[in-house]
Amino acid sequence: MSELLIWFENLRRGDVARVGGKNASLGEMISTLGAKNIRVPQGFATTADAYRGFITANGLERVIAERIDALEAGRTTLREAGLAIRTAITSGEWPKETADAIRAAYRELTTRSGRTKPAVAVRSSATAEDLPEASFAGQQETFLNVTGEAALLDACRRCYASLFTDRAITYRQIHGFGQTEIALSVGVQMMVRSDIGSSGVMFSIDTESGCDRFVLINGAWGLGENVVQGAVDPDEFQVFKPFLDDPGRLPVVARRLGAKEIKMIHGRAGEAATRNVPTSLAERERFTLSDAEVVELARYAKTIEAHYGVAMDMEWAKDGETGELFIVQARPETVQSRKTGAVFQSFEVTPAGRLMVDGLSVGSAAAAGRVCLIRSADEIDRFVDGSVLVTSTTDPDWVPVMKRAAAIVTDHGGRTSHAAIVSRELGLPAVVGTGNATHVLHDGQDVTVSCAEGGTGVVYDGLGHIDVRDISLDDVPETRTGVMLNIANPSAAVRWWRLPADGVGLARMEFLVSNEIKVHPLALLNPERVTDATERSAIAELTKGYKDGRSYFTECLAMGLARIAAVWHPKPVIVRLSDFKSNEYADLLGGRHFEPLEENPMIGLRGAARYYSEFYRDAFALECVALKRLRDDMGFTNVIVMVPFCRSPEEADKVLEVMTANGLTRGENGLEVYVMTEIPSNVIRAAEFAERFDGFSIGSNDLTQLTLGVDRDSEALAEVFRERDPAVIWMIETAIRRAREAGRKIGLCGQAPSNDPDFARLLVKAGIDTISVTPDSFLEVKRNVALAEEGDVRMRRA
Repeated sequence: MSELLIWFENLRRGDVARVGGKNASLGEMISTLGAKNIRVPQGFATTADAYRGFITANGLERVIAERIDALEAGRTTLREAGLAIRTAITSGEWPKETADAIRAAYRELTTRSGRTKPAVAVRSSATAEDLPEASFAGQQETFLNVTGEAALLDACRRCYASLFTDRAITYRQIHGFGQTEIALSVGVQMMVRSDIGSSGVMFSIDTESGCDRFVLINGAWGLGENVVQGAVDPDEFQVFKPFLDDPGRLPVVARRLGAKEIKMIHGRAGEAATRNVPTSLAERERFTLSDAEVVELARYAKTIEAHYGVAMDMEWAKDGETGELFIVQARPETVQSRKTGAVFQSFEVTPAGRLMVDGLSVGSAAAAGRVCLIRSADEIDRFVDGSVLVTSTTDPDWVPVMKRAAAIVTDHGGRTSHAAIVSRELGLPAVVGTGNATHVLHDGQDVTVSCAEGGTGVVYDGLGHIDVRDISLDDVPETRTGVMLNIANPSAAVRWWRLPADGVGLARMEFLVSNEIKVHPLALLNPERVTDATERSAIAELTKGYKDGRSYFTECLAMGLARIAAVWHPKPVIVRLSDFKSNEYADLLGGRHFEPLEENPMIGLRGAARYYSEFYRDAFALECVALKRLRDDMGFTNVIVMVPFCRSPEEADKVLEVMTANGLTRGENGLEVYVMTEIPSNVIRAAEFAERFDGFSIGSNDLTQLTLGVDRDSEALAEVFRERDPAVIWMIETAIRRAREAGRKIGLCGQAPSNDPDFARLLVKAGIDTISVTPDSFLEVKRNVALAEEGDVRMRRA
């Protein structure tokens, strides 16, 4: 007799043909990873034979075949065909032996759990599910909080019917699977009490770039369906995998508080099995997981990935009664893991109009088109092919129209929501979790959707220009001179992880402050001095989930820099201390309450002079605390600190003294401190600066400006601003020579080497150690440097 039911502990991952990918994976984890302390709820699976027996016993082969033939011949619609098949299945009777087997297993589960009528999750698992080349996730139904034998049998029958939902039929058509080739297994799994805890989704790689050094975790209160469906804006955590095995390091490198406005809980007797209720204000302002729990889950992800040998997509649940963490599903990741690193695309967007909405970016592409705003699935039929789909959220029923869209924009959802996963699989740019897209955008509006600007996805008014470049990593030349990257945006940094760069030559701290922290540090330290009610409200919103303004600044800064340092670890990452000018600081929230008015901020209170001033000293201390946390606690000792706009060696002494007072002492724990070479005095007194610093970095823009006395922002003087001016060249060559004489490293950060191959040759000939450029020009500069080194060798031989 055919096997009708198998307990999870008796299954292995090779049993896909018998119980589908989802159930085979659950069995694999229970039977092999339990010894590694990975918790998976127990349960059992009905087999593909049980499904086929049900279909045969009810004479459904003919119904299915006729309806599918009519659909493929165009004699009926997708909706009519699917409904007819599902109705026939749900009206079917269970063969006695199958029903008896399910009832007996449920009773055994009752005994094992020690609970009367235990609540179970009933999940569909198709026999072609979760193959490396296609993810069937979400195509069939899941039923939660099912109790009792009658309800269980009904849920299993509805799972069978869900093999023929409109979305499942369409998905099989897209991927070339025959409609009758696939059978369905039903997994019956003990419910974790996440209805009074939390749950979510986890990936063992970065979902947008494919970088395998990170684990991404999304979480919300209650049952996990809201996270999967994108019905909530979840918390987001990012963990650096290489540090997970070192208990002395803090590997959590990103933490974002989601709105989490609703949660799914168990229904009471006489109600639906589950229902959504609003979350409390306390829940909205609190993270769903502690750092320790985030690390525990990330270790699960790393172990599971290592066991399967591929990147994994997992669902997790935290039991609100016991506090235990469980993995309730695991499947291969099917998008990023299939991409090769030889060629990738870079998108550059020139907007036609103002920014309308922003949210989380999915992918790194961009698209322009006309908005088709659809508020509910009932309106799907009016979608216009090639439009930008704008809606509140999506679920698997939306897949048929999503594949016809140019881009997707949603009000709700995180990077692991249904909209994000499907968009990623279809290769569409998507902006999720905007909060207000359906309110701000209107039907028929021309827009440009850009995910090319890092972790933030944006929607601009009008049809902008999109420039697409193919970047090939084949035949990248080797060079003696290091070629590094200029990085400002932590979210964008991971996009470039495949570039064979020698590290980061310039990480701009002020970009993090202005774009992620957004608040003047003195306003966080002295909130009572911020009298503007609108600013006070905005600051309160940003700092939710943090102990106070001080911890908000230091944690956000440390984690933002960590995301940059992690991508290239253990290669050096040079972090420049904040280099705002007073007018730029004033533009931060609360900034105008603290900043002086200066006639010429470009050469005013900026850089080193600010750090030891009585006015800014306490704010600078926050930068030092963040950097100490980054290096000493989190473990990113590859970070080098760089002091900008340091006018004299005496000023350098004051800055180093303040840094030491705040726990950053040059030489301790391998800390190197560099100085920017951007003022003529840095060149003239280079030997004295070399006594105080471990290296130099030439800032060619400011050095040109101050050598020639030309405002670099002046359009009227643009033709006079020339880095190739003999006076500037003398400064650069002299700085390199004097650094080498002092035994100090020296690099240059700027665009000149990519725009001018002769400039690259000049630097190589002068003996520069490194050149740091923007990522999109890396390959061009690398080739220019290689040619320069080759020419230099020929000249020396001659």
